[in-house]
Amino acid sequence: MSRVYNFSAGPAVLPEAVLQEAADEMLDYQGTGMSVMEMSHRSESFQQILDTAEADLRELMNIPENYKVLFLQGGASLQFAMIPMNLMKNRTADFILTGQWSKKAWKEAGKYGKANVIASSEDRTFSYIPDCSDLPVSKDADYVYICENNTIYGTKFKELPNTKGKTLVADVSSCFLSEPVDVSKYGIIYGGVQKNIGPAGVVIVIIREDLITEDVLPGTPTMMQYKTHADAGSLYNTPPAYGIYICGKVFKWLKKQGGLTAMKAYNEKKAQILYDYLDQSSMFSGTVVPEDRSLMNVPFVTGDRELDARFIREAAGAGFVNLKGHRTVGGMRASIYNAMPISGVKALTEFMQKFEEENR
Repeated sequence: MSRVYNFSAGPAVLPEAVLQEAADEMLDYQGTGMSVMEMSHRSESFQQILDTAEADLRELMNIPENYKVLFLQGGASLQFAMIPMNLMKNRTADFILTGQWSKKAWKEAGKYGKANVIASSEDRTFSYIPDCSDLPVSKDADYVYICENNTIYGTKFKELPNTKGKTLVADVSSCFLSEPVDVSKYGIIYGGVQKNIGPAGVVIVIIREDLITEDVLPGTPTMMQYKTHADAGSLYNTPPAYGIYICGKVFKWLKKQGGLTAMKAYNEKKAQILYDYLDQSSMFSGTVVPEDRSLMNVPFVTGDRELDARFIREAAGAGFVNLKGHRTVGGMRASIYNAMPISGVKALTEFMQKFEEENR
């Protein structure tokens, strides 16, 4: 069977070159006579995989020296608890709610202290990013939290909020490595890798060193302390070894593409094709205000549930899979991460055009 165009929000499409390389090395990784899946995480070979992955990620993102890179488990969802456990010294944090994930993080933080909502776009089903230029940041806030790209709703912070000197913490799961970022503007920038970087099971946390302390909330488990993992070089316990290996291959692939500046240009070009089509279509329409549109996740609707269902069904039959939107938005969603080729987006818009003509 030929490969489909996979528009899944995550786990998502990976570069074919990476999958092919991993397939070639499946039984024998570089003369070791074994698969990376079977390799001891304490071996020299795996240490090299880990070190190379970190070095390549540091180069891609231009990560300053006073930041640690941690390869952890538990997905972004475990970070919802880990962040307050490690950072909530004053037991206060401020949240900007722009979707389900920031809302979940806010609710979780509320178990450990005062979690304040200082801006929200829930009033219009999270279809825009609120104005964050002059927020009522709490005087004693330990940090301000955002989800930078909202997978479900298809919005993206184009400018970071003015945190008035407070530490910014950002979940970047669905826009990780899609464009250049200034890491020094964040205290913690983290994300699950299963959307843009690798297979499910790895979360990458990039954390400023001064935030890694022994001064954590009482009762914080050893495994939930950043210091535990930073001191052990991400090897305190058995890490998600195979996932890290694939992430490392994706970092190499991204470098070959020309790095994050080249990726941003490619992603903009790709998204433009789909948004241009949606803006002129009389059947399909986007659900996000144009200035806050994500380059990664594009939700759209016909306005008719039955028609949406027929489109999803027929699209799947034509090789365009995982286009069903999240239940809170309905309709469709095309996730067009780094590894989705332009040809896939062009083919999708051609299919949409044909569907529109046949169902007028």
